[in-house]
Amino acid sequence: MKKPTERIIGYDIARSLAILGMVIVNYKISMNAEGNGPEWLIYWTSLLEGRASAIFVILAGVGISLMTQRVRLSENNSQKYRLTIWKRSLFLFVLGMSLYLMQWSADILHYYAFYMVIASFFIKASSKKIIITALSIVFTAQLLQLLLDYEYGWNATFSQYEMFWTFKGFFSNLFFNGYHPIFPWVAFLLIGMWLGRLDFQNHQLQKKGLIVSFIIFIVVEAASFIFIKLSTPSVGMEIAYYLFDTKPMPPTMLYIISSSCTSIIVIILCIQLSEKFKKTVIVQSLVYTGQLALTLYVGHFLALVFLFVFSGLTNYTLKFAIVFSFVFFLLSIISSVWWRKRFKRGPIEFLMRKVSE
Repeated sequence: MKKPTERIIGYDIARSLAILGMVIVNYKISMNAEGNGPEWLIYWTSLLEGRASAIFVILAGVGISLMTQRVRLSENNSQKYRLTIWKRSLFLFVLGMSLYLMQWSADILHYYAFYMVIASFFIKASSKKIIITALSIVFTAQLLQLLLDYEYGWNATFSQYEMFWTFKGFFSNLFFNGYHPIFPWVAFLLIGMWLGRLDFQNHQLQKKGLIVSFIIFIVVEAASFIFIKLSTPSVGMEIAYYLFDTKPMPPTMLYIISSSCTSIIVIILCIQLSEKFKKTVIVQSLVYTGQLALTLYVGHFLALVFLFVFSGLTNYTLKFAIVFSFVFFLLSIISSVWWRKRFKRGPIEFLMRKVSE
């Protein structure tokens, strides 16, 4: 298959939009504003849960495939790239744990670090092997959710992982029942690696990807709805949702499939958008914003700290949380454009690259 010969800026646009989705979800939860708003707003913001983060992880997999494309298609040893990925993983782990120590318990970066280490062993693996591994991880995760105690380590309200700083609790959180556990979240990264090997400059592939992803998404969401309705009378609503819901906690098989499809749809639409409006100010601004995603991830936490210091994080409405999210995103776009016109990489992206050299 012919490989893309130029940078696909649609990936950067998708990353920038994922930033907005992630910020909305994190801010509404941190401000305890999830149910403090009109029903229609609660519903639409709930659709973002676990979806924006999935886009990030899938795009990370795409990035690994693009970065290692040359060595993958040659007979050269991949150890150099593997070491680079390991160094970046260590950087992300330290950064993520630093945020966790600052009370950011929903951090994804320390999970991200382990995803990348696992992915580094699939640099030269065939696409078939990558997909089979991803499916195996998803099936294994579903099995673990049936056999193990998903509530282990959490407090009574499921808002704080109390056992995080114990040996057993840390590894349970990391592999099984944290916010973004390796089983099954690393499957998103492997799916991204597979996508990164496809030629998404091919319009036929774009069209096919959109149609197939949309159909699978509709089928999975319909199946989730039907399974919950049919099983509720016999097992109860709570267990029915536990087994068949498409929300990120617990991350069921249906959630992984549904989120993968919505991620692919968003990514392809962003690629098409970038092709049609490549030279416009808005598109270029979103590209710059997506290129500073890691810096902005840290920045969105610091914005929360700022808000907490001055007024606390309680009793906010959902509308306020969303407005605050859009204000942060707008400031992110402005600052990203200013920064990228002067520097090639964001500050934290630059540090990570230096560490991994």
